[in-house]
This record gives sequence, C-alpha cells and structure tokens, in this order.
Amino acid sequence: MLTRIKSLLKKVKDEPQEANELSEKLITAALMVEVMHSDHHLDEREEAAFRRVLVDFLDLGAEAASELRELAQETTAQATSLYEFTSQVNASFDYEAKLRLISNMWEIAFADGEIDRYEDGVIRRVAELTYVSHSDFIRKKLEVRDARREATDSQT
Repeated sequence: MLTRIKSLLKKVKDEPQEANELSEKLITAALMVEVMHSDHHLDEREEAAFRRVLVDFLDLGAEAASELRELAQETTAQATSLYEFTSQVNASFDYEAKLRLISNMWEIAFADGEIDRYEDGVIRRVAELTYVSHSDFIRKKLEVRDARREATDSQT
C-alpha cells in the first residue's frame, strides 16, 4: 500500500492532470467499496456491477480496474470515516461529477435487487457531505432504479 501511495504522490508531482484523474477514480472506487461493504454481505451481482462501473463509467481496462479495486479496498480498510473521501470530493469534483458519483454508488446498491438501509445510509451521507441536493440524491436513485427495471423487463 505504501509503495502505491508513493507512486500516486510521484504521479501528482510529475503529471498533475493524470494524477488528479487517477485520484478521482480512486475516490469513486473507494466510496463504491463502502457501499458494497455497508450491508456486511458481498453479493456477486454487486461485485459485477462494481467492475462494470470501473470499466464502463471510469473508462478503465480490466487490469487497471482490478488494480484500482484492490487499491480502493486497501484505502477504505485504512480510512476512519467517509469524511476522508468526501473532503477530497468537495475539493476536486464539480457538481456534475458529484452526481455521477452518487449515480455510480446507486448502481452498486441496486445490483443485488434490493436496497439495504445501510447502503442507503452511506449514499445519503456522502450526498450530504458533498452538498448534493436531496432532490438530486432522490432523482439519481430513481433513475438508476428505473434503468435497472427496464433492463430486467427487456431480458424477460
């Protein structure tokens, strides 16, 4: 972990634009890990949704997605609170990026077909700490839920 952090810090110094993008991806992945683990039950569907978000929404290859997942796991294991992540979100994400983050977190929460109160609580807290309006928090929840229903209906 320490060598990865040193590598990330070196990248910040050498290539600030690329490092900022990596930092945003790590924050997003770490917060999604928080959602995955909030209900104390890791479902295969959540894991698949997590990989899909990393590959599709964060535009990562399979190997980079695996590395980012591992780093996010380690980062969340060492974190003491959501504030460690949300303060970075507030420092580097614009409002649209915050909405994408909330949407991605809902993707993970809905992956197993039900929303656990702990999953909802983590996403709600992140939305509050990042100053995402309650109406946008609800709108993103409903958008993801409706998209998942449509996908399920089209498969049957």
